[in-house]
Amino acid sequence: MPTVVTDIARADPTATEALGRFGVATVHEAMGRVGLMAPRLRPIWRGARVSGTAVTALCPPGDNWMIHVAAEQCQPGDILVVAPVSASDSGYFGDLLGTLLATRGVRALIIDAGCRDVAELAAQGFPVWSKCVSAHGTVKETLGDVNLPLSCGDQIVNPGDVIVADDDGVVVVPRASAAHVAEAAAAREAREAMIRERYGAGELGLDMNNMRPKLAEKGLRYVRQADLRQD
Repeated sequence: MPTVVTDIARADPTATEALGRFGVATVHEAMGRVGLMAPRLRPIWRGARVSGTAVTALCPPGDNWMIHVAAEQCQPGDILVVAPVSASDSGYFGDLLGTLLATRGVRALIIDAGCRDVAELAAQGFPVWSKCVSAHGTVKETLGDVNLPLSCGDQIVNPGDVIVADDDGVVVVPRASAAHVAEAAAAREAREAMIRERYGAGELGLDMNNMRPKLAEKGLRYVRQADLRQD
């Protein structure tokens, strides 16, 4: 039976905001390289960097009715995550829905289908990560679900999970793990700052990470160019 869940629990807002500052790559690594959506989901314009709590909408192919239903359930700080029941390249979302969601405080849309009106959405400053850009329109005929778990970009998204998105892609952080992952991401960022400083001072990763013995064990050889010509 088509269902709308109206009272979802959302991730801790402090952890949600922190995760957005760290970015997708750092969060993905901090979680043990899990949670990353498929690379087919790309930003329709570059430079956006967001985090927020997921409101989910499962839609029939070529039908965006449930996006309108989901809009009512969105609160400021949410990110709407949309997936079709079966593969669809239709343009489910454009500048009119961008205006609606932005007015409700929604920070971004993640959609495993098509988006259109990309120039207008860029001008509005409303971020979208989509599978494709397509002007093909949709209908409003068939029901789906709002705020039930779904698969988007080959990752399971539960309502209330944290979504982090930037130019590197989209990562999903389970609601219950948000604070822990934020701590792990902070530790990773501090370590990367130290590495960046040492690289900037001219130190090689080969020496800093003691890579040479393992390279030799694997059989890597160093030769002079003159000697190589004699082989």
